[in-house]
Amino acid sequence: MRKVICTGETILDILFKNNQPIAAVPGGSSFNCIISLGRAGVPAYFLGETGEDAVGAQIATFLKENHVHTDYFTTRKDVRTAVSLAYLNENNDAQYVFYKEVPKPNDHFCLPDFQAQDILVLGSYNAICPTLRGQVKRILQGAVDAQGLVYYDINFRKTHRHELESLTPSIQENCGMADIVRGSADDFEIMYGIREAEKIYQEKIAPFCPVFICTNADQNLKICLPGKVYSFPISPIKTVSTIGAGDNFNAGFVYGLMRYDIQKEDLLRLDEKMWQKLVNCGLYFAANVCQSIHNSIDPNLDLSCL
Repeated sequence: MRKVICTGETILDILFKNNQPIAAVPGGSSFNCIISLGRAGVPAYFLGETGEDAVGAQIATFLKENHVHTDYFTTRKDVRTAVSLAYLNENNDAQYVFYKEVPKPNDHFCLPDFQAQDILVLGSYNAICPTLRGQVKRILQGAVDAQGLVYYDINFRKTHRHELESLTPSIQENCGMADIVRGSADDFEIMYGIREAEKIYQEKIAPFCPVFICTNADQNLKICLPGKVYSFPISPIKTVSTIGAGDNFNAGFVYGLMRYDIQKEDLLRLDEKMWQKLVNCGLYFAANVCQSIHNSIDPNLDLSCL
């Protein structure tokens, strides 16, 4: 059966509003994505790790409770599980303070059993971290060799702007092995000082990957393909927290790929109507998350409307 494998970091997000803690939620970019996919009933696997500590035990339990397979998930005595403090402002956007160690390669790393048309989702700093580069390349190559579909979310943070020059080869290599690249206008403004989706695609993405999804907060979402650009409006919503919005757009979009049985060889043949369906799935997941303090979709979210 076709499955989704997400790989990335795990972290415990402690949310603050008006300088008071309001929730503690397991998170991480790919982690948030796979939790939503597990809740949506997709065959979901998480490739990652935690420390062998109380926070790590909480995260491992959370995966299992949300129907995510842990075949490729490990706990380690030599690391401490990361924690972040997320301070929500008046617009419910978060400013983060991170407490985490430099990632270490995992001597007990197990390459997933990729099958044709499985979907690999990866992104953020974990996908380009120098100390993990060998491990990440093995995961990517495993998916590519098996004819899996690779979805790469760049998700580049300001805190790594000073490393951009040294990280660029890894970003480009990831894009070159991906079938779909997603990035936000904010990502590319931080990286290159540009926000226009078409310009980003032509200069930074198209030389490596033919399919680019560019999100831009409440502005039109654009899908750039060879010779064409589709633009989709975003419906306004009242937010409680924007934490996990992009991660859950990814989850919803991947859910759409699974629901409509879109395979990698189909991507450049899809018409605007089908791209709209996939985008609607992504926006539906993202909107649901933004209306709660949680990092993933509601476990009982009605998916029959998609």
